[in-house]
Amino acid sequence: MPTRLQVLIPIGIAAVIVGVAGMASLPSEVQLEANSDFLMGTVQLDDNLLEVYLADTDPRRMRGLMWENESFLSDDKGMLFVFDEPGTRSMWMKNMQFHLDIIWFDKNGSVIAIEKNVPPCITPMEVMSCKSVGVSADNAQYVLEMTSGYVDKHSINENSKLELISI
Repeated sequence: MPTRLQVLIPIGIAAVIVGVAGMASLPSEVQLEANSDFLMGTVQLDDNLLEVYLADTDPRRMRGLMWENESFLSDDKGMLFVFDEPGTRSMWMKNMQFHLDIIWFDKNGSVIAIEKNVPPCITPMEVMSCKSVGVSADNAQYVLEMTSGYVDKHSINENSKLELISI
């Protein structure tokens, strides 16, 4: 009968190998873009002119606002997720450092859904149970993430309209 140590050592070694292999197998564009600056664009939401970080490629969308602190976004800055076509868009709060207001728009810039004060998933337990349930919308082509409180402060609602100025 093997001892506990004889069982745990091979399992530990296997876990390290799998972790290293997983990191090495990330597409190079994900590894590079996780450390690069996002392109900037300008949009208008109702009467508010906003500068937005553009998450317009798969690597940028996967990175999103992970690991950024709240000072990364000011009241007139957000992150706009741009997709090639409408679809179901779920937003995952893994490795976020602050709460967000999230607004989904259709291809015409009309509001589809709004979620306010969406909490981050930071602790290991939260990350394991972090779900996009409740923070998704169908037929969305654009998703705007703003710091929590933006929606209420600027009276954003289902009648609000997003206009793309430069993206």
